[in-house]
Amino acid sequence: MTAQASCLYECAVMHRRLLPKRHEFAYRIFLFYLDLDELAEISNRIPFFSHNGSNIYALRNEDYFQFHSAGLRANLETFLETQGVTIKPARIRLLTLPRFLGYTFNPISIFFCFDENDHPLTSVVQVGNTFGELKPYLVPVDSITKGFHVRVAKNYYVSPFSPLDLEFDFRFDLPGNRLRIAIDDFEGKEKVLLSTLTGPRVELTAWNLARLTFKYPLITTKVIFLIHWEALRLWLKRFPHRRKEADPELQQGAFRGH
Repeated sequence: MTAQASCLYECAVMHRRLLPKRHEFAYRIFLFYLDLDELAEISNRIPFFSHNGSNIYALRNEDYFQFHSAGLRANLETFLETQGVTIKPARIRLLTLPRFLGYTFNPISIFFCFDENDHPLTSVVQVGNTFGELKPYLVPVDSITKGFHVRVAKNYYVSPFSPLDLEFDFRFDLPGNRLRIAIDDFEGKEKVLLSTLTGPRVELTAWNLARLTFKYPLITTKVIFLIHWEALRLWLKRFPHRRKEADPELQQGAFRGH
């Protein structure tokens, strides 16, 4: 019997601003790593997880960027085509936090794409903001490190305290026994913000999911609360900020979430 690819990751999240002033915070969460071909089996095995249904945890197609209503795989394949990727992935695995008690907020989700031999083809990072927008970024396999890496124009409103004309530098490995993800913000050659997401793999069982649910209660609410709490701290430190209505020409390629 083939081992299940789907699992959980118990993670530490760290953000460190370098400019214009120093500011740092960290918190702990857990994430799901789900093979799309295993969703039906997981839904049958874990009574409080569903795909496109109502449950304590629910992975819903509409919570990810969409071109049409044909499902997660079809939308991802359409996006890959817009980026010049013509090979359709044989397997797709998604790092994300499903809805909890009907509520969703994902600052970041990552689709990992594999060929028929389970070799990585590419990845797509979906960045979410508190305005209900989602923006996908193609992050290809690095031919030297064999991980995933790209530096790309941000052109997206994530925070009032981060300019839109920065560049994202995505660097991460294929999830294994540990998760290692780094996303840095650059202004020209200068790094202005460091973000990391790291943690060990945890087997996806009903017991482990229940244990982590009690260890990190109301997890999606916690994430959105911490984002607003840190925004207040930055405002009190008089960090320069800008409204979303400013610079609409620098906000490109975002989808409206549901």
